[in-house]
Amino acid sequence: MKEFTLSQDELELLAQEIEKALPKGGVVILSGDLAAGKTTLTQAFAWHLGESSPVTSPTFSLQQCYGKRLFHYDLYNKGLENFMNLGLLEELEKEGYHLIEWGTEALRELMFSAGIPCIQIEIEKHENRRIYRMKNA
Repeated sequence: MKEFTLSQDELELLAQEIEKALPKGGVVILSGDLAAGKTTLTQAFAWHLGESSPVTSPTFSLQQCYGKRLFHYDLYNKGLENFMNLGLLEELEKEGYHLIEWGTEALRELMFSAGIPCIQIEIEKHENRRIYRMKNA
């Protein structure tokens, strides 16, 4: 496990670490309390990949696509079972990076058993900084 204590302005460092951990793409499970910075981290990663579109939370749309390499999901309202019932599990086989907010340990285990490259980032909120704990599946 790697741990980073970063401000919002330093998220490029974590974006580089994500790309190092998943050089050909894969799933990034983002967990943390409400307003911990899951969407903010996704936005920083999108900028790192050269995407200029504004990144918004996919809470109500369930999925947002940015360019051809970045897919952003939110399981907060739907949960893993609905995610699978909607056929979105097949989406994770697409080439690129799939950042999933509110992912669970069950999702991480599913990625591992399916052989899909995956890391999990737990975010802990502290005033002007966040602690990011990154672990491989």
